[in-house]
Amino acid sequence: MSLQPERLADIFVRLCEIDSPSRGEGRLALFLRSLCASEFNAEIIEDNSATVTGSDTGNLVIRIGDQNHAAPPFFCNCHMDTVEPATGVKVRRNGNTFVSAGATILGADDKAGIAMLIEMARSLKEDGALLVPLEFVFTTCEEIGLLGAKNFDFSLLRAGFGYALDSTGIDLAVIAAPAANHFRAEIRGLAAHAGLHPENGINAIKLASLAVAALPLGRLDDESTANVGLISGGQATNIVPELVRLEGEVRSHNARKLASYTAAIENELRLVIERHGFLLPDAPGSGRRQADFDFRVEEQFPGMRLKEGAPVLRRLQAAAAKLNRPLRFIMAGGGSDANIFGARGRPTAILGIGMTDVHTTDESITLDSMVRTTELLLAVAG
Repeated sequence: MSLQPERLADIFVRLCEIDSPSRGEGRLALFLRSLCASEFNAEIIEDNSATVTGSDTGNLVIRIGDQNHAAPPFFCNCHMDTVEPATGVKVRRNGNTFVSAGATILGADDKAGIAMLIEMARSLKEDGALLVPLEFVFTTCEEIGLLGAKNFDFSLLRAGFGYALDSTGIDLAVIAAPAANHFRAEIRGLAAHAGLHPENGINAIKLASLAVAALPLGRLDDESTANVGLISGGQATNIVPELVRLEGEVRSHNARKLASYTAAIENELRLVIERHGFLLPDAPGSGRRQADFDFRVEEQFPGMRLKEGAPVLRRLQAAAAKLNRPLRFIMAGGGSDANIFGARGRPTAILGIGMTDVHTTDESITLDSMVRTTELLLAVAG
């Protein structure tokens, strides 16, 4: 096997130091196009998702290997974007561990996955084993709502199943991930001068506070979570605030629970308005005297659950057995491109690649983890 750990380390550092925040993945896409064309004689296709996502590039499909080979193709997926702060990343290597050298994220999420795919392809080529048809799918805007995957042109994908390199942990595969609802609520009270006539107003911030305090939030059960993550409202300290906006999410592996918990949040908001959102009877004025609210829900991403014995898992189990390596199958609490690919008929297992403290400036990954996952990918390809 021609896997070269230091070559893997070098490409990982190089990828991390190419800025690619969400909607700014163009430089990284150009680099990947050039590398794959020159080293693997790859067929490279860019879809037109950028017209919808607002990115400076579309999603990339990169086909390598013998596309006419009798073996069934499979795909590997990574996202090109990173969370902020992501500008001017410099990587520091401490022995076996890679961290950010400054006040930015490292970018192992998900550039470690991209580096592993490049090293896998290089190793297969050097071993004369770059035969099985492979497709690399590099998406945009994953970190801001899976937008690239949601707008991906699935007609470009020949493979029927694949692997997303986008999870913490090592020697594991995520085989189930929750569905998520995103909700927005607007609470409308009544404005009034806070010093002269506060009794003429209905304080929307107070109503929002009462509602949030009563909402079912956090870990709701072993399959479900809920969170309010954004609150905004008010104009000035001398105005009884008329409008407050809340945004949050509900996640669950169970569709019935997802619907039930989402409805419970809407109902709690309604109860708060009914109990507390009104003017006292002796308050002056003949206009609107009751607060109201608007509640809207949209699917953030669908759930994902792989069937026992599915080809995507059988191939992975065979690869782990070839390496005489234990492999854990787990349920996760996060959503990824795999949720979208699975919903579009492309079952996708999510591989743990060893990154830690993702979405923080303490993010890190070890070279041993990257080598270990690349070995698994080579066994899958073989």
